[in-house]
Amino acid sequence: MVKLSTGVLGLMLAAVPFGATQVRAEDVQGVWTRDDGAVKVEFSACGDALCGAVSWLKSAKGAAKVGQRVFFDMVRSDQITWVGKAFNPDDGRTYSGKMVLSGKKLKTSGCVMGGLICKTVVWVR
Repeated sequence: MVKLSTGVLGLMLAAVPFGATQVRAEDVQGVWTRDDGAVKVEFSACGDALCGAVSWLKSAKGAAKVGQRVFFDMVRSDQITWVGKAFNPDDGRTYSGKMVLSGKKLKTSGCVMGGLICKTVVWVR
């Protein structure tokens, strides 16, 4: 049996939380369902950024269409946050966008007026 000194064991334990909290862009990639179940978006790499396109709609009656890109140029701003642009098919406008990954939930926001007015949606895998 190998004995570890208290100092070495402390360093090993200190490294575990750091490694467990690191989030890679790949962790966002895949299909996410909006919390109301009305739409699914698939996030994938597009160049050096992430993009999200509508992959499924509960109803085809709205302005959104399958295959339509609604998130683009999303680049990492910190360990769990990406910033870029969000397109709203309902009004045809593009907003400054932000995504925050928290476990199995992804919170996206589209903002105007320098972030004074934002709409946030929660997505689940």
